[in-house]
Amino acid sequence: MESNTTKFKVRLGLFISGGLIILVVAIFIIGRQKNLFVPVYELTTTFYNVSGLQVGNNIRFSGINVGTVDNIKIINDSTVQVDMLIQKNVQKFIKSDCEAAIGSAGLIGDRILIITQGSSNAGSAKDGQQIASKEPVEPDAIMASLQVTADNAAIISFQLASIMTKVNSGSGTLGRFIQDSTIAENINQTIVNLKKSSKGLDENMNAAKENFLFRGYFKRKFKAAEKIKLDSVGKKVEKQKEIEKKKK
Repeated sequence: MESNTTKFKVRLGLFISGGLIILVVAIFIIGRQKNLFVPVYELTTTFYNVSGLQVGNNIRFSGINVGTVDNIKIINDSTVQVDMLIQKNVQKFIKSDCEAAIGSAGLIGDRILIITQGSSNAGSAKDGQQIASKEPVEPDAIMASLQVTADNAAIISFQLASIMTKVNSGSGTLGRFIQDSTIAENINQTIVNLKKSSKGLDENMNAAKENFLFRGYFKRKFKAAEKIKLDSVGKKVEKQKEIEKKKK
């Protein structure tokens, strides 16, 4: 009988000890999340729509959790005030021109409040100060924009398919150009004719150079070109000489 009583007391003691340990750990975790064990100061901001933000959600600055949302209350039909508790040790980094924005912790995570970095020449935000905010983009608006994009892509795909069908069937100018071999042969023949014309023009120019009536004209053109070339070379030589004189 005494043995059973002793076992019961031991089990009861272990149960109570385990319960107390769990309670202390829970208080520590909750207190840490609520910043109960670190010095804090308060900032406020306002939104038209808090987009699912809740009391207790984290506040991040430069990607680091620096506080929690302390209170959310409706001021009027177009303004919602959000009170923030920020750790005192980051106060010097949060400037008076910082802005608060609502984001998400991951793709499908809880809402969080994000404080953007301010300018380096601005003063630190003081306790109780209100900072500016950026309105969040609603998921419904994003989905509506994606739907419009998808509809436009579907229209473009249908139009491209229609154009390719016409091209493959030989309809329209592009279709006839691709499908009709006669057009391609005509283009090839045109290119051949242009080459022949160019060759004939070269032959006529060579013949004109040999003709005594035009020989003087071409000689004058050649001499003028040679003179321009010599003048250019002479200027370069003179310039080089001037550079060498300056170096001396």
